Amino acid sequence: MSQVLVLVELAGGKPAESTRELLAAAAVLGEPAAVVASGSAKELAAELGRLGAETVYASSAEGADSLLVTPQVAALAAAVEAAQPSAVIVGSSPDSREAGARLAVRVGGAYQSDVIGLEADGTVAQQAFGGAFNITASAAKGIPVISLRSNSIDGAAAAASGTLVQLDVSGDTAPTTEIVSRHQQTAASERPSLKAANIVVSGGRGLGSKEKFVLVEELADLLGAALGASRAAVDAGYCEHNLQVGQTGTTVSPNLYIAVGISGAIQHLAGMQSSKTIVAINKDENSPIFDIADFGIVGDLFTVVPQFMDAVKARKNG
Repeated sequence: MSQVLVLVELAGGKPAESTRELLAAAAVLGEPAAVVASGSAKELAAELGRLGAETVYASSAEGADSLLVTPQVAALAAAVEAAQPSAVIVGSSPDSREAGARLAVRVGGAYQSDVIGLEADGTVAQQAFGGAFNITASAAKGIPVISLRSNSIDGAAAAASGTLVQLDVSGDTAPTTEIVSRHQQTAASERPSLKAANIVVSGGRGLGSKEKFVLVEELADLLGAALGASRAAVDAGYCEHNLQVGQTGTTVSPNLYIAVGISGAIQHLAGMQSSKTIVAINKDENSPIFDIADFGIVGDLFTVVPQFMDAVKARKNG
């Protein structure tokens, strides 16, 4: 069975939450193998093995944590040369997408972006034209380099050995950009990350004000969900820009998406319509959001949401 390489992003020195899903996706296509651009790979190998990586390819390039993308590209390129994989899978973060695209150019691969499903024969599912069409595609030539949207693959890869293989990237002299500093846009939140969350609760212009947007925050916290918003709510100043879900914001694909007071503009639908289950709450029965919702509630959100929260609390306490 040929290997399928997975680029591992690190968060606080540990594999990011997306790693388990990426390795599960790799198991659909072949034998999962992880690629890490970090000097602490020995400590990571055992954990990556538990997540399903049979082999862990690691480079220890100087400045891996302070250079933008290029150390990851160098590690991927060296791993491709060593393993001759049938495919490479990266995540959907900006850094992973860029690393995947650069790798595809280097190795003459076929870059497939924003993939929402894949089959054992290498066929992938994608959305096009703002989510208006679902398409299937396969690479005509070259190694497929697949950028997978979060929460697109269920299950996990079987635990494996995590055998460590060191890569030599000393001859890789690609131009580099140094990260001088990092600034977090808003205060740290205890809520799940919007892109990786299993449940997302989003509020729209129907909330009416920043003060009333708190109702959506309370519902998100009650469900242990990530908080999102429509562009209209962001533009109106109800919440921070980094909460925007949509074509010009964050694309999400949670198991449950709850849209509160969101009419369903096409750019918003493009960013969330691949969610497994969609619940819409809106007083306008003709809102486009109901066209894609699995469950729709027509009513005043200021009446419906408190009743919904009471029911959830009663279930939790019962």
